[in-house]
Amino acid sequence: MFDDTGLLGAAEERAYRLLLRLSAASPADLAGLAALPVTEAAGLLEALRSKGLAVARPGPEPVFEPLPPDVALGNTLLRRQESLETARQAVAALTEEYRASDRRRNADHLVEVVVGAAALREQLRDLQNSAREEILWFCRANPLAMSGPENSEESTALTRGVRYRAIYERALLEMPGELDSIAESVRGGEEARTLPALPVRLAIADRSTAICPLVPDDHQGIGEPTAALIRRSELLDALFALFESHWDRASPIRWDSEPGGTGGELTVATESGVDEVLDGSERFLLSLFVAGFPDKSIASQLGVSRRTVQRRLERLMLLAGVDTRTGLAFQAARRGWL
Repeated sequence: MFDDTGLLGAAEERAYRLLLRLSAASPADLAGLAALPVTEAAGLLEALRSKGLAVARPGPEPVFEPLPPDVALGNTLLRRQESLETARQAVAALTEEYRASDRRRNADHLVEVVVGAAALREQLRDLQNSAREEILWFCRANPLAMSGPENSEESTALTRGVRYRAIYERALLEMPGELDSIAESVRGGEEARTLPALPVRLAIADRSTAICPLVPDDHQGIGEPTAALIRRSELLDALFALFESHWDRASPIRWDSEPGGTGGELTVATESGVDEVLDGSERFLLSLFVAGFPDKSIASQLGVSRRTVQRRLERLMLLAGVDTRTGLAFQAARRGWL
């Protein structure tokens, strides 16, 4: 115990333990019990006295009595603990300085260029498989390497508790198969929103790694697609801030059943205390309406006629107590229908 702290040597610790057994001992007593020369025993007892672990009674031959170790060694241990904490903080600060310097000297460690649709698809799969907390998506129309229906990794990640937040370009929702895939993801726990347009394609995992294509859309089709794999850096922080700024402005997409279905209901409390009930299809219709989709596109997504969409919107306006669509959008946000 004492050897590890450096407060007592092995011989001093043994002498102290023997002194505890004897309760009091002269150098000769300790020498006889420890099989040591008397001069060495006297030196050990004097060392214990100097460290506050023993007291000497005066006499022709001094007799030493043990003192409690916590009084003698407690302050010393505390000082050493404080010293170790100071050293730990210094090491942490120096390590961070080293990493910052290493990042400056080795920028290639921060950004890796991925070439080819197959390689990019594998990176997107690895990004999701390794995520532990959260995945963020900017999903633009005309995916480069992986469409929604191909992304089987998301359901697995959602099952193990990874949070997904995705913003979809409005045009993507009208592509065949994409809406059904988004509906399945939302039912699995994904938080989905939509905007008319997104600035870039982007995926971020755990705020530590991002993938962002490098070639603008108007240059697609010329050679293999390329993307940057970006690790923790100021650049990654900027991409995260970009996502959050768009997330705040995006319109939620929520539904409880298959588009056009009637399963699942959302109960919303009104100001008058009367419960209003929106079924799953109405909730979905409302999310598309607030996102800015025209009646014709909403009808196509729901598999109903344009006139049916108009009637359902009229019912929602009646439910919200307004007579304009602008008022409906305002009340939907105010009442928390989305």
